[in-house]
Amino acid sequence: MSDGLPSGGFSRGRRLRSTPALRRLTAQTRLAPADFVLPVFVKQGIDEPVAIRSMPGVVQHTLDSLRKAAHEAAEAGIGGVMLFGIPGEKDPVGSQADAADGIVNVALRQLRADLGDELVLIADLCLCEYTDHGHCGVVTSTGVVDNDPTLDRYAAVAVAQARAGAHVIAPSGMMDGQVAAIRRALDGAASPETPILAYAAKYASSFYGPFREAAEGAPRFGDRSTYQMDPPNADEALREVAQDLAEGADAVMVKPALPYLDIITRVADAVHVPVSAYQVSGEYAMVEAAAANGWVDRERAILETLTAIRRAGAGTVLTYWAVEAARLLR
Repeated sequence: MSDGLPSGGFSRGRRLRSTPALRRLTAQTRLAPADFVLPVFVKQGIDEPVAIRSMPGVVQHTLDSLRKAAHEAAEAGIGGVMLFGIPGEKDPVGSQADAADGIVNVALRQLRADLGDELVLIADLCLCEYTDHGHCGVVTSTGVVDNDPTLDRYAAVAVAQARAGAHVIAPSGMMDGQVAAIRRALDGAASPETPILAYAAKYASSFYGPFREAAEGAPRFGDRSTYQMDPPNADEALREVAQDLAEGADAVMVKPALPYLDIITRVADAVHVPVSAYQVSGEYAMVEAAAANGWVDRERAILETLTAIRRAGAGTVLTYWAVEAARLLR
C-alpha cells in the first residue's frame, strides 16, 4: 500500500507533482517580487559605477546610476532598497554618516523626490563604512568599541536619515540599547511614524567578506566578534530579538540567511512582527562562482535559495538578486 492506494499506484504526493501547473498550484511557499529588498552601495566622488570584483553584477553606484537602479527596482515591483554609503572622507566618529551632504543622506533625498512612496527606502544605520578604523562605533584608546558614545552617534544618524527621506531605519551595529536610543531620538525629532527594522540577530560570520570590499568597511584591527553574535548560539538570538522588540523595534532581521535558516524559523515562531533575512554577499558570491564554473544552474539556484529563506519563515528577503529574481517570477 502507498498513501492509501493499491500497490503499484502513484502516491498522492507524486500525483500532485506530475505537471508544472500542478506543482505551482500546490506549492506551500511562494515567492513574489514584493518579498524582496535590494541592497545598494552608493559611493561619493566617483564618475561612473565601479564593479565589485567579488560580487559579479554588483557595483558601487554613483548618485545618477543609483537613481536609475532604483527606478528599475520599482518597475520590477520589488518591495524596497537598502542603502549603504561609502563617503569620500572618513574619521574616527564617522561624521559623514549624519552630515547633510553625506552620501546616503543626499541619495535618500534624491530617491524620495524621484519615487515618493513607490519604493520603501531603508537606511542601514552603522558607522563601519564611515569610520577610519572600520569598526561599527566610537573606539576607545585601547581599541574597544565604546557602547554609550556610539549610541549617541546612532541617534544623530537616525534623525538625519529620517529627515533625508528614509521610510525605515535599520540599525545594524549590534550595540546594546541601540533600538531604544534610536526610538527616543526619532520620537524627539518629530519622526514617531518612522519604523525601525532591527538587525536583531546578526552573527559574526565569515560570509561578509565580499561586502567589506563593496562597502569599504573592513576593520583595520581586531574583528567584530565581541559585539556581533557567536555562530554556535541559537538561544541568544531569541534574547536579542526580545530585547530589541522591548526597546521599540517594529520588525527584526536575521543575518546571514542560508547558514541560519534554523534561527529564522525560531525567530519567526517566537514573534508577531515582520521577520526579514539578509542573503549576504558571501551567499551571493558562492552561487555566482559555482554558476560561472558550470557547477550549478544559476537561475534555479537563485530561486531555490530564496524559496528556502521564505520557507524558513522570513517574510522579506534582502538579496542582491532582488530585481533579477522579480523578473524571473514573471
